[in-house]
Amino acid sequence: MNLTVLGAGAWGTALAVHASATQSTRLWARDASQAAQMRSLRRNAVYLPEIALPPALQITADFSAALRHARDGLVVIATPMAGLEEMLRRAGAETQAGLLWLCKGFQGGTGWLGHEVARVAAPDARVGVLSGPSFAIEVARGQPTALVAASGDASLREAAVAAFHAANLRIYTSADPIGVEVGGAVKNVLAIATGIADGMQLGLNARAALITRGLAEMTRLGVALGAEAQTFMGLSGLGDLVLTTTGDLSRNRRVGLRLAEGVPLARIVAELGHVAEGISSAPMILQRAHARGIEMPIVDAVVQVLDGRLAPEQALEQLLRRDARAEGL
Repeated sequence: MNLTVLGAGAWGTALAVHASATQSTRLWARDASQAAQMRSLRRNAVYLPEIALPPALQITADFSAALRHARDGLVVIATPMAGLEEMLRRAGAETQAGLLWLCKGFQGGTGWLGHEVARVAAPDARVGVLSGPSFAIEVARGQPTALVAASGDASLREAAVAAFHAANLRIYTSADPIGVEVGGAVKNVLAIATGIADGMQLGLNARAALITRGLAEMTRLGVALGAEAQTFMGLSGLGDLVLTTTGDLSRNRRVGLRLAEGVPLARIVAELGHVAEGISSAPMILQRAHARGIEMPIVDAVVQVLDGRLAPEQALEQLLRRDARAEGL
């Protein structure tokens, strides 16, 4: 299968490295100088410097050539959420290949999930999402990982399995892209919350409570948006939530840890050097929840901390003051 990955960040590069072992794979970088450097050094010095790029992996800055390579295969969009609409419009106009995106979040401004963006930007394309608990560096190293390919198009789900399923990367399928996308987006905000709690040294009991009640918030919103509740017990729900809220490689968790130290958000963002999608997604998630009459107190508290309206200590106090209630969604 011919495969093109649009976006040479850490995750796009890692997936392209994996796929190039079995598929004819081309990685597109927006920056021509970055693409030239990657071809020369056979490394992504900016985002994944420790991983050698396989000789079989083709690298280009020519967008049209990258799409022509995919032909009737697969195009994987590996940009941040802010770049998804542009990539869908451009790719949808130039190729008949199936389109999968890796980004996890709600679009700024509209509050749309990926499938809602695609409905407008590439209405005739076969589209879906590839998500799940995954740090790019571990995929690039070939460490065991499991992902879920979600789409309403069965042929696209099957193509994702054919392209990526291997001994060290298992691909499961789902016909619930809404649930997979909601899980991938909300877990980033919950990772900020857990990072704040860990940074405040609230203990493992508090971490477990945040993860569990966060999962309930995620499920409530997802079901209200049309997802299946059982999806949130899977890889893109509970699985990704556990990884992102506890893993030291999680950028969103790192944001929470630094907020707990009293570091201004602007400085945290500058230090990261990578996108932490939870920062931009948090207000969009809350907006969608309010529109549906859904309570998301943990997400609400994170939004207020990110906005500077509450200090982490005040956010904790606000959550602890909530009335007792029966456990459930």
